[in-house]
Amino acid sequence: MTIGLPRALLYYRYERLWKTFFRELGCDVVTSPETNQAILAQGVALSVGECCLPVKVYLGHVAYLANHCDHILVPRFETLGKGEEFCVRFWGLPDIVRSTFPAVSLLGYNLQGHKPNSQALGFLHMGAQLGKSIPKTLQAYRRALLAQQQQDQQAEARQQALLSSSDPRILMVSQPYIIRDGLMGAPLVHMLRQQGGVPIYADSCGRSACRDGAKSLSTDLYWTLNKEMIGAIPLTRPHIDGIMLVSAFPCGTDSLVNELVLRRVRDLPVVQIVLDEQQGEAGLQTRVECFMDILHERKRAYEP
Repeated sequence: MTIGLPRALLYYRYERLWKTFFRELGCDVVTSPETNQAILAQGVALSVGECCLPVKVYLGHVAYLANHCDHILVPRFETLGKGEEFCVRFWGLPDIVRSTFPAVSLLGYNLQGHKPNSQALGFLHMGAQLGKSIPKTLQAYRRALLAQQQQDQQAEARQQALLSSSDPRILMVSQPYIIRDGLMGAPLVHMLRQQGGVPIYADSCGRSACRDGAKSLSTDLYWTLNKEMIGAIPLTRPHIDGIMLVSAFPCGTDSLVNELVLRRVRDLPVVQIVLDEQQGEAGLQTRVECFMDILHERKRAYEP
């Protein structure tokens, strides 16, 4: 039995959890490759124009996996807890994929964090779909949770070490499925490093602490992923030299939250970059160079 994982959206958050779970159940796991122009073009062809870029990319990854596995994991994420929500694209993702690929066998679960044991019950349901016993599924789930927690802690520790760098440190306030994607965010990060910058990722700053930290910027924000993104700003503020807001067109939640950051963060240089499928690297390079020039000049000005 082979399970396909699209390398897009929440794969960048739950990769270790999903891979460990299915492998503990004795399944093979195949992941689609890094996003490339062919995958993007396929996703664009399958999407309606109003879809955001990350969903177009996701559909391209599903298309790649369609003939490479028995089932494709497409979960539905609604909430992590009371008073929080995921963007509606995560609510409707299984329906979008099912209508786009009616012949593909989908595997999934619903995450409704306001309900007790929602995730555990979802994984038990997937185990039953795969013909696995409840004890074996529970064991696989517990091991997968532990593996994911260890990976998150290691990522947080590695990033903590970067905060003491003497080079300009830039907080990348961006969804992980944008900034860590091989086609969307990777070229931007590469340019930043070429200019002597040290990227600090918001999604590696400790999610619980970030959700609490977001209250200093907004007490009304209820989108889970956006709270985690902007909550990294007060947590890292004493250690960073600038902020880069990176989003994908036409994301409504990111647009609103980026505007909030631009209005409320006044003591650090902030640049906003919006990516789409027509993005050229020349203009991007110029913006990164200009931003890094500002940071280098500020750093020199404040050095004793």
